[in-house]
Amino acid sequence: MKCIIIDDEPFAIDLLKTYVEKTDSLELSGTFSNPIKVHSFLMKSNIDLIFLDINMPVLTGIQLIKSLTHCPLIIFTTAYAEYGVESYEYNTVDYLLKPIRYDRFLKAVNKASEMFSAIKLANRESSSISRNPVSEESVIKIKSGGKVHRVEVSSLLYVEASGNYMIFHTCKEKILSLMTMKEAIDLLPKESFARIHKSYIVSLAAIETIERHQVTIKGAKLPVGSSYRELFLSKI
Repeated sequence: MKCIIIDDEPFAIDLLKTYVEKTDSLELSGTFSNPIKVHSFLMKSNIDLIFLDINMPVLTGIQLIKSLTHCPLIIFTTAYAEYGVESYEYNTVDYLLKPIRYDRFLKAVNKASEMFSAIKLANRESSSISRNPVSEESVIKIKSGGKVHRVEVSSLLYVEASGNYMIFHTCKEKILSLMTMKEAIDLLPKESFARIHKSYIVSLAAIETIERHQVTIKGAKLPVGSSYRELFLSKI
């Protein structure tokens, strides 16, 4: 995976750089002490993973994520435990507290590698079954009020029914749309998403853990209904 390090502390950058260099699955593409300079770099480079500090001057790590149009996998690296809950609202693989040990770093990287492989597999499967390339575009359009959101399929985590609305949970925001569950299902690539409950559709690539009665996606525990379990498990 191609990765970058963003941290305003030189010592933290040096330590993470050492860790990355001795980890075979990682390729370091750059280090940044100023998060503002990351935008232009990401426009020109294909990055899979970001090691991101949260508490930085001018622009925090979470503010940076909110400003990005493309959302790579994120491993937060911070000295502040209180940001943990908020961080999992985004495309977060793990949350590393400083000082960071290499064994804990490696555990987070292995988790990122599994998620990265699952995303690539889901994208390949979606492309291979498509008879009409236009029908399986990587971007879907979601109407919300007077706006139409263009959302990358790879950034969509799960969809939740709420009354007459559907909530589309992406790696950086929630989009509320007036539509039925059937309309939501028809909008999504069938090989990459599965209905697991009367109220939930999930991205197969975004699933972190699977249990008999629930799945976990970015820290959220989502129920698996008994009437959907067999078909869901067969897709997995």
